[in-house]
Amino acid sequence: MRSSNPFFKDRSFTATSRVYGAEQDAYIVSRNETMTVNGTINRSMFLFAILVTSAFFSGYLMLFQGVHPYALMAGGIITALIVALIARFKPAYSGVLAPAYALFEGLFIGAITLIFEVMYPGIAIKASGATLVTFMVCFLLYRFGIVKVTERFRSVVIASVLAIMTYYFISFIVTLITGTPLVGVSMQDSSWMSIGISAFVCVVAALNLFLNFDMIEQGAQRRLPKHMEWFSAMGLMMAVIWLYLELLSLFAKISGRD
Repeated sequence: MRSSNPFFKDRSFTATSRVYGAEQDAYIVSRNETMTVNGTINRSMFLFAILVTSAFFSGYLMLFQGVHPYALMAGGIITALIVALIARFKPAYSGVLAPAYALFEGLFIGAITLIFEVMYPGIAIKASGATLVTFMVCFLLYRFGIVKVTERFRSVVIASVLAIMTYYFISFIVTLITGTPLVGVSMQDSSWMSIGISAFVCVVAALNLFLNFDMIEQGAQRRLPKHMEWFSAMGLMMAVIWLYLELLSLFAKISGRD
């Protein structure tokens, strides 16, 4: 039960699977009380509906109410992070925390998208469309067994994600010291090397979706508690948001060369 998504590495996720998935359990748990793939999909769709609605509301506040974009970005991402941390340690409350996370994350996504839309007209549709197409392609490849999540596949993706996170962290430290981030981190860096790094990160983010799909399927097979549908849907949303932000960065860099 390993994944590069921090939600799926939560101890409660694996511990619960031993309780509900153990064949030697002396009692029978009703299917209505356990996690299912369809239930997780339905909750994921609900969360994304909240995210999109919140993103449009964020744009409305910026365009027609004069709210500063950085206020929405900072308020949205900080609150979403707090909610995510609470959910990670209290997954039983995910039914309330997951919608709240989608709401505040939507404020951040809406603000940053509008900023880049002003800078590079048309980039929002490109990034949104590419994210949707990538998600559907990955889902279908996994659904029909064309791509299988083996131990080797999982290890390579997790190692790549950790390498990317380490690179971002080092860039953050370097930026604090020198004021200049490493190559490939800044969305304003439109060099070919920066574009190549962004393209690589987008590929890794897309491959990470397969791990999320696999974790959801395993969770259903292990008959996790019903609230884990919300928990898993929230984790999947995090993966999709990461992919969207990386695609937004990639298209911004490409547009910067025009």
